[in-house]
Amino acid sequence: MVVCPAFRSRGTTADPESRLEEARGLALAIGLVVVDALVIPIREARAGTLFGEGQIANIETACNMGDAELVIVDGALTAIQQRNLEEKLKRKVIDRTGLILEIFGERAATAEGRLQVELAHLDYQAGRLVRSWTHLERQRGGFGFLGGPGETQIEADRRMIRDRMARLRRELEQVKRTRGLHRERRGKAPWPVIALVGYTNAGKSTLFNRLTGAEVMAEDLLFATLDPTMRAIRLPGVEKAILSDTVGFISDLPTQLVAAFRATLEEVTGADVIVHVRDIANPHSNEQKDQVLAVLSELGVLPAEGEETGVPMVEAWNKWDLLDPGRMGELHDVMAARPDETIVPISALTGQGCEELLTRVSKLLTADAREHTFVIPARDGQRIAWLHAHGEVLSEVDAGEGEQGPQRRLIVRLAQRELGRYIRL
Repeated sequence: MVVCPAFRSRGTTADPESRLEEARGLALAIGLVVVDALVIPIREARAGTLFGEGQIANIETACNMGDAELVIVDGALTAIQQRNLEEKLKRKVIDRTGLILEIFGERAATAEGRLQVELAHLDYQAGRLVRSWTHLERQRGGFGFLGGPGETQIEADRRMIRDRMARLRRELEQVKRTRGLHRERRGKAPWPVIALVGYTNAGKSTLFNRLTGAEVMAEDLLFATLDPTMRAIRLPGVEKAILSDTVGFISDLPTQLVAAFRATLEEVTGADVIVHVRDIANPHSNEQKDQVLAVLSELGVLPAEGEETGVPMVEAWNKWDLLDPGRMGELHDVMAARPDETIVPISALTGQGCEELLTRVSKLLTADAREHTFVIPARDGQRIAWLHAHGEVLSEVDAGEGEQGPQRRLIVRLAQRELGRYIRL
């Protein structure tokens, strides 16, 4: 049973029905069978149960009718609210954070992903230990200042969790350093990095597979991708680039996960171009875009207010093939009204627009390219080949004899970063 609390007093732009549908998608993503989904309007949240007594009775009736064994509340529950709801509904109750943690725990494939999930889960559980041991506190009272047996057990568990979390943080710090070294090594290599970002289930992995020929898991599921994947691709005018597929974003991502997966998302901060993949067929695509931009701002990828520098970004409007002609016309008008923004309509499934997307990305990577003249000894084939591979050679002619024998004069269009790499050769 999926229950979505709709707070009347809070000025939220999210439509309760769309939030309910997303919560249903999260449940389906972990293989749960959803028997019913309800929006429950709330005027004022109850401290002990979140919902009112009548609403709890309605939820219980719906659970009985559908034989539901689990209740998912699409919102944050305190430990007390979760315990009280379980007692009243006589069923297991989890909130949005618990559900997302379960999905991440099931999907994490790499050692790093599992470390991040376990850290996030322990952080989440640390504040809920009191739920597990209340039966011991009722067993017998303490003597004056001495705590009861339950308190002793809680403290022992908390200490174990703190120790484990400290160990995980050290391991993740090592992962972060290793990732940083890999990024530094890639920075020295003559290959730009392109990062795919977007709301979960926007089609990033399908596009990644389309552009690279890889076989990354791409399904119509929320959070199908958790671990970043990288592959080499060719672009017009760019011999080689690294394409990175990242974890999808989602509204109200639990704070524990934002912190734990920061190392993974840092791949985006080192990118030369960001491709923001949007599910343009989704009626809430604009709200999803705002959520993605909010996370990117938090990571420091987008320029702060008053700044002009930032990682260049192109929007890939995915699932264009699912639109009706009327909606296509509206979006064409939007693109015409915003010529300053880089927008490419695509279908990752059919391949429509993918070549145009690569061309736009290539233009962004070479936007600062300038013409440079090089006179190189003819026997220095390595430098000449490098210029052909990483720049646009406009002309190449004999330049007569030099101190080291015959020379070649090349006029080459090179981006500033490529020029720096050439100088370091």
